[in-house]
Amino acid sequence: MKKDKKGKSVSRPKRKSLPKKCMFCSENKEPHFSETEILRRFVTERGKIVPRSRSGVCAKHQKTLGLSIKYARHLALLPFLER
Repeated sequence: MKKDKKGKSVSRPKRKSLPKKCMFCSENKEPHFSETEILRRFVTERGKIVPRSRSGVCAKHQKTLGLSIKYARHLALLPFLER
């Protein structure tokens, strides 16, 4: 922890996170490997899969989302790396 001039510890102000709702649960859909435009929302510009904490997807759909992204990469629908 950082200390100010008087020796007291100083911490950053905490951000309030908004409760995110799962996109797939609200639309009653499942992630599918052929829907590449939807899958691209959950991949960073460097090609990494976005974690649950940032995407707001529930655990059930995050697991199937990861598998569909990997399958779409294998079928060359999504790139492994972005340059």
